[in-house]
Amino acid sequence: MARPVWTGVLTFGLVTVPVALYTATQSHDVRFHQLERGTSDRVRNKRVNERTGKEVEFGEIVKGYPVAEGEYVVVEPDELEQISPGRSRTIDIAGFVDLAEVDPIFFDKTYYLGPKGKEYAKVYALLVEALEHANKAGLAMFAMRGKEYLTAVRSENGLLELHTMHFADEVRDPRHEIDDLPEGMKLSAQEVKTAEQLIGMLAVDWNPGEWHDTYEDQVKKLIEDKLAGREIAVSAGPAPEATNVVDLMDALRRSLDSARKDEPTDKTQKPAGRKAAAPVSRAPKAAGGKKSTSAKATAARGTARRKSATGKQQLSQLTKADLYKRATDLDIPHRSTMTRNQLQHALEHAGRPRRAAS
Repeated sequence: MARPVWTGVLTFGLVTVPVALYTATQSHDVRFHQLERGTSDRVRNKRVNERTGKEVEFGEIVKGYPVAEGEYVVVEPDELEQISPGRSRTIDIAGFVDLAEVDPIFFDKTYYLGPKGKEYAKVYALLVEALEHANKAGLAMFAMRGKEYLTAVRSENGLLELHTMHFADEVRDPRHEIDDLPEGMKLSAQEVKTAEQLIGMLAVDWNPGEWHDTYEDQVKKLIEDKLAGREIAVSAGPAPEATNVVDLMDALRRSLDSARKDEPTDKTQKPAGRKAAAPVSRAPKAAGGKKSTSAKATAARGTARRKSATGKQQLSQLTKADLYKRATDLDIPHRSTMTRNQLQHALEHAGRPRRAAS
């Protein structure tokens, strides 16, 4: 089991629960050492006085804030230490916000929050369930490793996640960063409709397991080939050309035609990238005497009620991830935005037959 990077308490109102913070993600970047060409000698960075060219010991280095050319306000390390926020002992939730109101650009790094001991499981589970039902995140200021963070605590897949966030003044204004953003661009209704059709034809379900770092794979293969003495052949294809505005509709139509060719000819099949709903099994007819229509209907309703009750009980015992997998198998729309209860409700009604029109 991983060791927590922080332990303390999480509070909201008068409720307090001891928690532990765990790193949620890891980088798989291939790391290299720096070597001098033609040798196996490591090359290391050193702190050097740019005027004298001499190496400076770490203890002799202070920080300088530039105020003019060649002029600095010198700040000693212990002076920064005195005003450092230190380490928070508490994540004190100041308020709750709708997740839909938070632009994803504000989220930075994700951590898992777990209960610090089995005796705190019930209070922890209460906050998990309440946040999931409300679809809200708790906002709190939090200090760790000498830095203060704005954080959001949310419920996801039966546990709490803590996201460090950017402050508003850290998010750049795109209008100041991008010179050529379109302003008042006129688009025809046909262009928009065709582009929407293309997007719809290329729609897929979000499955993170289907995506991986191809560059990392290529780097590892390059190392394996060089280690084995194999010849390295690299071929770069032609760079893609930008779509000319004059040919925009033609490019959209050709893209749409290409997407249609990839569709299955059997209309009952699902497009590539989507899982088809599981076939409904039908029980064989029982041998024996005939029953009246009303008796059959009554028996069928009783069986349906028993199956419905059993189905609800079974679904209530599943995790949100399991419910989402079943919803994917049944191709239930909008499932990625649903809460756990909404997924269960959708699954309970997915298998119910529609009444025939009278």
